Amino acid sequence: MKLFSTFLLLTLLLAGCDSQAMLVNKQAFEIEHFKTENGAIISPVKVGWEAYGKLNDDKSNVILVTHFFSGSSHAAGKYQAADAAPGYWDAIIGPGKAIDTNKYYVLSVDTLVNANVFDPNVITTGPATINPATGKPYGLTFPVVTIGDFVEVQKALLDSLGIDKLHAVIGGSMGSFQAIEWASRYPQRVKRLIPVIGTAYIDAWAAVRLERWAYPIKQDPAWHGGDYYQHGQPEQGLTTALAYIIQDAVYPTGFNMRYPAPATDKAPHQDILASFSAWDQLMAHAKLRAQMQDANHILYLVRASQLYRAGMGDNWQQALSRVQAKTLFLPATGDQLLLPEMAQASVEAMRAAGKQVEYAEIPGIWGHLDGVVGITAVADNIRSFLEQE
Repeated sequence: MKLFSTFLLLTLLLAGCDSQAMLVNKQAFEIEHFKTENGAIISPVKVGWEAYGKLNDDKSNVILVTHFFSGSSHAAGKYQAADAAPGYWDAIIGPGKAIDTNKYYVLSVDTLVNANVFDPNVITTGPATINPATGKPYGLTFPVVTIGDFVEVQKALLDSLGIDKLHAVIGGSMGSFQAIEWASRYPQRVKRLIPVIGTAYIDAWAAVRLERWAYPIKQDPAWHGGDYYQHGQPEQGLTTALAYIIQDAVYPTGFNMRYPAPATDKAPHQDILASFSAWDQLMAHAKLRAQMQDANHILYLVRASQLYRAGMGDNWQQALSRVQAKTLFLPATGDQLLLPEMAQASVEAMRAAGKQVEYAEIPGIWGHLDGVVGITAVADNIRSFLEQE
């Protein structure tokens, strides 16, 4: 617990979060019958959502925030004043902040197959959900879902609220996929697009890297081919998967500051079976995260991410040519997961199509994680971009 608390404190300090965060409520949205991109019907679909700020009369001040792989719709504020931490982008969302809730109505939605199934503040439908037709969890009978499906659920929510235009859509990592998909799929509805630590496509290298996150789960005998709900989580596989996810999100400089160097360990010098303290501590951190997450949901999020390319068709560059939104790409300089080169290739494809695109990098020592804990470094970029005519 000490390791987790230390990292939580570090995250809060780096993000510049204050103790006077907004108080927010989780709301629920339900679609009676949802048809996925591959033609499956899920009945019903339920997701949670949060909003910050006030919707103006003509509903033109909406900013949609789409969340990252292991995140949720809790982008800012606290549910209770005593909560240990506010939402992940509280440093830039709130009154007077870069995404100013005195001006904008900021809305965020839990994705389908959200990883954090056992977090009481997350509402999602996925493999761990009880299938009304059988009375048992869906497990692997749940259909493969895509980033496009996540967007369609969000669109259904916005339609139900009478919101047909977005001042901006902004999202980090997997959230950048959703943001880009919004702007390419519904170009007339999105005025500004801000992909943070993101890309318009996943290539073979990135897809295989993501497969490393799925592999430990599928190799754990306790996974039972995805039908483990009557037995309990495949704890070892899930914990190992989350350890890989954590490591991949952190640049070596930050990782080495956080975990002990091999030279400090005596046992591995003498015993081939002895583990390093860095690995033990990383696994301890991952085990804490595993308490809130579901192994099958991780597999479905991995697959949705692996399959992503703008437009979800054969030509992501052509899909980007449909984007009408002014665009600001914000990769992290040290990102080892979604490389800055991937953002640059996305920018080049948009510029080749005659689109207006800005580009700036998030500096820092945390790599992919800088898109969360280092986001204040580009707060002014975000603020001025949102204010552009």
